Amino acid sequence: MSKVFVAGGSGRVATELIKDLVAAGNEVVAGARHPEKIINLASVTPVNLDLHGDVTKIASLMVGSSAVYFVAGSRGKDLLQTDAMGAVKTMQAAQRSGIKRYIMLSSMYALQPEKWADYPALAEITDYNIAKFFADDYLIHSTDLDYTIIQPASLTEEPATGKVTFGEGADTTNPIPDVAQVLADVLEADNTIGKVILMRSGETPIHEAIANVK
Repeated sequence: MSKVFVAGGSGRVATELIKDLVAAGNEVVAGARHPEKIINLASVTPVNLDLHGDVTKIASLMVGSSAVYFVAGSRGKDLLQTDAMGAVKTMQAAQRSGIKRYIMLSSMYALQPEKWADYPALAEITDYNIAKFFADDYLIHSTDLDYTIIQPASLTEEPATGKVTFGEGADTTNPIPDVAQVLADVLEADNTIGKVILMRSGETPIHEAIANVK
């Protein structure tokens, strides 16, 4: 269906996302600092992605892709250069490459800092949320990309449920496979363009929740 570039292609979410994208018939170019750690599947091309590098180099990796995912994360070790500026560089690279579709994995309430202190799980990752705030804000206000921002609650390594709740509410949890499925499924859902989607586990099937985004 599409050729898709995944930034942060060796991570936990990326691994599940790549499986879902391939299952849907997409070709994936997955970029990571350690490309040998990217899942080995047909239709997946691993490439070395250095988010500390220049935008021109990053853009060269995206040539021929029709969409970009940013699912990279430093897990608190490199917040400025990976989670914040690294994300911005991939946005700039997408624009240079003529790519319009951009899907961001963010964090619940990342754009609403007044809420961070209300939820212990968010208060514990304030520095991460600051990085995601600036990345999300740049995507919305400083690019002309057709973006979708997914802001999940805390990620867990539990099995998929296939069900979610979208919108504001308690910062609970999300199994990683469910987050990955939402990321994969919004690719072709034009009704999610220009939307920030807060998500957590729930009772609505993923396909139905996405279809109902307005």
